[in-house]
Amino acid sequence: MLKQIEGSQGIAQAVALCRPEVICAYPITPQTHIVEDLGAMVKRGSLTDCEFINVESEFAALSVAIGSSATGARSYTATASQGLLYMAEAVYNASGLGLPIVMTVGNRAIGAPINIWNDQSDSMSMRDAGWIQLFAETNQEALDLHIQAFRIAETLSIPVMVCVDGFILTHAYERMDIPQQEQVDRFLPPFVPRQVLDPVDPISMG
Repeated sequence: MLKQIEGSQGIAQAVALCRPEVICAYPITPQTHIVEDLGAMVKRGSLTDCEFINVESEFAALSVAIGSSATGARSYTATASQGLLYMAEAVYNASGLGLPIVMTVGNRAIGAPINIWNDQSDSMSMRDAGWIQLFAETNQEALDLHIQAFRIAETLSIPVMVCVDGFILTHAYERMDIPQQEQVDRFLPPFVPRQVLDPVDPISMG
């Protein structure tokens, strides 16, 4: 279905179509509209069977996603710029544990001085952190890559960042082709984790 919408709205709809079970949210420009839209979907009931968790920092956002993914939940978060640097320790832990988390990075310059404009120095700082990084050129690509990211992450047990130019894409309005839920379900089956953190059946992860 073709819709003229903001890039962040299209990304939020793509994530929702992937049926996430846990969304960990902390706002930072320019990704804030993504988690705001997802939170609104959960609140009004259009995104069901999903726990939307407001956390106190970017580090906490990825840490909670690590915990939820380790217990077998399809997990998602988003960040940008200084937020990605703040969660750096957790970024390495997620890949080292082989957890299929999907994270949007709304690419924004690193300070100082403070800078909210588009720059890929945030993603590049985590280039060697063990995550797959997918870069979108258009908002349609951004939408499609999020759906692909969940399948890639869960097939390979590797976390995936979908990197989207801040403002240039996140806040731009384009005509986007939104797939139907049935189409996404055919492409992305329910998440079956390879390893689950379970106190009844303890394992070593990582």
